[in-house]
Amino acid sequence: MARTFGSYLLQVVDLEPASFWVPAFAVALLVAAFGVNVAGNRAMQVTQRAMAAVKIVGLGVFAVAGLWFVSAAEFTSGAAGEYSASPEGFLAAVALAILAYKGFTTITNSGGELVDPHHNTGRAIVIALAICTVVYLAIAAAVAGNLSVAEIVAAEDYSLAEAARPAFGEGGVTFTVALAIVATASGVTASVFAASRMLAMLTHMAQVPHRHFGMPGTVRTHTTVYTVIFAVALAATLDLRRIAALGAIYYLIMDIAIHWGLLRHLRDRVEHRRAIVVGAIVLDVLVLGAFVWVKASVDPLGLWVAAAGIVLVVLGERLFMASHARPDGTMDM
Repeated sequence: MARTFGSYLLQVVDLEPASFWVPAFAVALLVAAFGVNVAGNRAMQVTQRAMAAVKIVGLGVFAVAGLWFVSAAEFTSGAAGEYSASPEGFLAAVALAILAYKGFTTITNSGGELVDPHHNTGRAIVIALAICTVVYLAIAAAVAGNLSVAEIVAAEDYSLAEAARPAFGEGGVTFTVALAIVATASGVTASVFAASRMLAMLTHMAQVPHRHFGMPGTVRTHTTVYTVIFAVALAATLDLRRIAALGAIYYLIMDIAIHWGLLRHLRDRVEHRRAIVVGAIVLDVLVLGAFVWVKASVDPLGLWVAAAGIVLVVLGERLFMASHARPDGTMDM
């Protein structure tokens, strides 16, 4: 998401080479997101509310105007030829699309910051997913109806800006770029907030190791520092496609692992509907399998990087458990 911010910002700031400035802007955004997060919950709340309002209104305007200018011919422009669809390609695209909806985990990770979390967490998730579904479908239809598949592929990271051109001209491109900048900045800030809060919670539960390294402040501040440093490393070294692929693979594997753990170890402690959980696992496996199959033909190195990351995480977890667990396998939490 930080690199998407950099890609859109380069549409209004004419700097070369893009290979340097995209990661540079991505790193700058992450540093700014760190500043907002450590400024406190009040600053975070005000910032996110303002950017959320801009995103919803702006994307709504874009979707309505874009749908007004759609061309029915564009919806079938990819039905044949170089960009013809396939079942495995569709499922692989679903794996990436899941990342667009994963923001609802920010709500659960921030449960400790909510008023009446037992009531408001589920309510917030349903409302957020409903709004996102309507907005995303409208935007997807507007883009697909204004650009051919070849034009979407050529525009790549800034296809929204190109889709605005028929309706608004050059001014629409500027408007969409500005909107995308706000949206990505908001998303990065919220993701840093959620990931650092989750890491802080796991630290307090003694589920992950923690070192202060002489830094002042609370554990929450420290986990925010670690989160941003890790994100900066990814944004500076990997391109947007590979980051998205890693995110999709890790997210789906994590989802499968959590659901399996619920069925295997927590079935008597956590109330759930078994059919829904099993169905989620089946769908995750199906989408993940298709994504890996397609990715293997275009970027096998990305899969090796993903595999190496999984191995490191598993080995680290095993080492931590071996050094911190009691003889009976339990831990202090």
